[in-house]
Amino acid sequence: MKTVNRRSAVVLGLAAASAAMVKPAAGQTTDYKDATPWPGVVVRAYGAETPSLIPGFKTVSMRDIIMQPGSKTMGPPMENAMVCHITEGELQIDQEGKPFTAKKNFVWTCNKSTKEQASNVSNAVAIMRITDLMA
Repeated sequence: MKTVNRRSAVVLGLAAASAAMVKPAAGQTTDYKDATPWPGVVVRAYGAETPSLIPGFKTVSMRDIIMQPGSKTMGPPMENAMVCHITEGELQIDQEGKPFTAKKNFVWTCNKSTKEQASNVSNAVAIMRITDLMA
């Protein structure tokens, strides 16, 4: 049998403490709901609407649009004003007939009734985070 010296006791203690701090993946909960409105497009809505301090808007909420390569949205009119932000990848956006490329960390806005279509023409997943502003 090996003897335990001070150094190995400290290492074992740190390893045990680290293991106790890690939560198992099965025990984690999700605070979002996923929907798939178009092929290759997942809309992940986070939590509920919360009160807004911005004049003209009663509530805000947040969601991600996760787009696989080759996917696109259908371009319905926006139901409310919003702020859009590309967190990963890049998308081709056609907003009211004006196309632009939205690369990672690009931010833009849409107003209620704006018509916009997003397309992922790259080879990587793209994520657009949307903050919805509800009147």
